[in-house]
Amino acid sequence: MTSHPFVVVLSHGSCHTPAPYQPLVDALTERGIETYCPQRPTCELSQLNVGNVNNPDFDRKAPPGGYPLPADDAAEVGCLVDNLITDGKSVLLAGHSSGGWVAAEAATSARQASVRFKEGKTGGIIGIFFIGAFIIPEGQSVHSFFQPADGNFIAPPFMRFHKHGVDGLGTMVDPEKFLFNDLDEAIAKKWAATLTAAPIMNSPLTHNPYMTVPCAYLVLEKDCTLPKKYQEGMAANQEKPFTMYYAPCGHSPHLSWTTGLVEKIEKFAQKILD
Repeated sequence: MTSHPFVVVLSHGSCHTPAPYQPLVDALTERGIETYCPQRPTCELSQLNVGNVNNPDFDRKAPPGGYPLPADDAAEVGCLVDNLITDGKSVLLAGHSSGGWVAAEAATSARQASVRFKEGKTGGIIGIFFIGAFIIPEGQSVHSFFQPADGNFIAPPFMRFHKHGVDGLGTMVDPEKFLFNDLDEAIAKKWAATLTAAPIMNSPLTHNPYMTVPCAYLVLEKDCTLPKKYQEGMAANQEKPFTMYYAPCGHSPHLSWTTGLVEKIEKFAQKILD
């Protein structure tokens, strides 16, 4: 096993824990790639005031002080990145689904390898790899980007909002179809049981990393959550071209297309580092 000159920090999707991403973490690690997947606070049941986390009540009010914000997710990832780049490590951020916003927000100018190099420092973020992820423009949140301009709230077909509606928690609807459609039924049920909940993602993106950091997009061709054309459209709308890859799978390539995903991540990182 050869050691690679970069580290991967993965931002998982909404209503998830890192558990379904462990096969990807393990596969990257086996390739000699140091990999991390921290828990996003917005998806951690212990921070959402749901009572018993083993039998959660999603109709309860928000905790005192409110729910964690997507900005807190980015801060969690950013703290990890800071520790890695302090040690001089090159970091490739990877964001899956709504984790694309988290990865983008964490990729601040001060953490970017190109900026640090000019300052005489080693290490930093070398790129962002979006995995069937949301590409949200600067100044917008995931919520504002996907909602109608007239202010009416529309819940996506794969989400259910509980007692307090848009001010409360959302959970996944029919995840076996929307998230795990290309997995064996028993395996899909296993991973569906690990899903949590999350409030809406209403933190705006505070900067534009798409212009200053090399970006790649893995289009998930059989995705039932975010259609292929929508994924392609988000990437095509960027002023600076993304490196495009394609995967013949559904929304969770970390489970159903693990080896292929590892190969694409390696290929993109090598392209940046060459």
